[in-house]
Amino acid sequence: MQNYKDKTELIEEIRKRYLLYDQEFKDIKEEDKDLLKSGVDKTPSQNLSYQIGWTELLLQWESDEKKGIDVKTPTPDYKWNNLKGLYESFYNQYGAFSIAQQRNLLKKQVNEIIEWIESLDHETLFLPEQRKWATTPVKWPVWKWIHINTIAPFKNFRTPLRKWKKEKGTE
Repeated sequence: MQNYKDKTELIEEIRKRYLLYDQEFKDIKEEDKDLLKSGVDKTPSQNLSYQIGWTELLLQWESDEKKGIDVKTPTPDYKWNNLKGLYESFYNQYGAFSIAQQRNLLKKQVNEIIEWIESLDHETLFLPEQRKWATTPVKWPVWKWIHINTIAPFKNFRTPLRKWKKEKGTE
């Protein structure tokens, strides 16, 4: 996994990867947002819903901990061994939105994540066990949780989107 020397480098990578990811949706027509293509595991809408769901969870975990709420990851309703159910909940929650609405919501959440990162000191962001919600048996620091729920899928999900567009003939 990629490492970052400081929060500026992390923020720059989030911005870069988010912008590249977001551009994949600019030529997807609204009427095609729910089309599932052979060899691609998500529709464009599901792809965005997944991202919106995870970025929302990151922000919610932090918000709840600041309020003194005992955070259950990933959610009180879903355990780590039932991520498929969690993903379905994302698709149900955000799938009725248009592609433009989903893109706007994700942009807003990415900006909130960047503002949150900017508010953290180096130790909180880069040392393990700085947040209860991030203290799991693997003891990941907060930056790793942010990376795997923003940068990594922003990079990895572009390939299936391109494959979907190629099948659709929009690329």
